[in-house]
Amino acid sequence: MPKDYPRSRRIAEQIQRELSGIIRLELKDPRVGMITLTDVEVTQDYAHAKVFFTLLGNAEKIEETREALQHAAGFLRSELARRIKLRTVPQLQFKHDVSVERGMRLSQLIDAAVATDTDRSSEK
Repeated sequence: MPKDYPRSRRIAEQIQRELSGIIRLELKDPRVGMITLTDVEVTQDYAHAKVFFTLLGNAEKIEETREALQHAAGFLRSELARRIKLRTVPQLQFKHDVSVERGMRLSQLIDAAVATDTDRSSEK
């Protein structure tokens, strides 16, 4: 493997793939709906992993989903241990990823600015 693709990144991607499948197929908590895992960050010693997710909903729904995922972290970790052969399976910490919403908002602002600029130039 090239040096610019470290083992921690490969492990993080594998954890993201496996967790996506486990949450979609095996997690039966009704508080966890349609979520998307956007990224996983693993510490250098592989002891902890931050799992970033997005979903559509208000802040209350997002927090409820985060709490449900955190509550199921032990189950998810044990399922990961069965699927991934690592010496230590990381402790999972779930965080809502605001970058997607921030990107959509910036895109809307840019589109609005371009539209007003186009309207101004057509008035001349």
